[in-house]
Amino acid sequence: MQNFIYLLGDPATREAAVVDPGWEVPKIVETLQQDGYRLSQVFVTHAHFDHVMGLGTLLNAADVPVYVNRYEAPALEIDSSNLKPLDHGEIVHVGTIPVTLLHTPGHTPGSQCLLVGERLLSGDTLFIRGCGRCDLPGGDPKALYESLTGRLKKLDEQTVVYPGHNYAEAPSSTLADEKRENPFLRAETLQEFFGLIGVTPP
Repeated sequence: MQNFIYLLGDPATREAAVVDPGWEVPKIVETLQQDGYRLSQVFVTHAHFDHVMGLGTLLNAADVPVYVNRYEAPALEIDSSNLKPLDHGEIVHVGTIPVTLLHTPGHTPGSQCLLVGERLLSGDTLFIRGCGRCDLPGGDPKALYESLTGRLKKLDEQTVVYPGHNYAEAPSSTLADEKRENPFLRAETLQEFFGLIGVTPP
């Protein structure tokens, strides 16, 4: 499925977080150990199986909190003691590094992106030259358009986008490039966006 699994680490405290542990949990744990980091938490951008399938195994190896948007929390089947539902704009620290949680519904009701300085981990909301599907259960084309144009498009143009899947020639891009080249960010109206994703306007 060409998923990206990200590790966020603070070299000062040697604490690290995993983002979307969908696959290869032994490799995640091995990488942390080789780099000398301790897993302190998990972030989930959304609850589709390809982003969370390894979550249970990972929590068996490390009893850590799992940060998810509160609208997505009911879809995660994990122990409630690990589950930490949060709202848009809340900040969680990985060691001393602040991670701002951005609620970006559309792909799912509780999809969220993580803003870490000038880096955006965009999950399945924004891809390089693309955007997430909104024709799956819980998808909402209007909400996705508003997330892209009203939230992500307003971030600093130097922000580097790191998507949830490797669907393009390059694994990352800048928001400036996406605003210039990504047709879904270039859509100026909801009707134009609907046309791009093949949805009939209501």
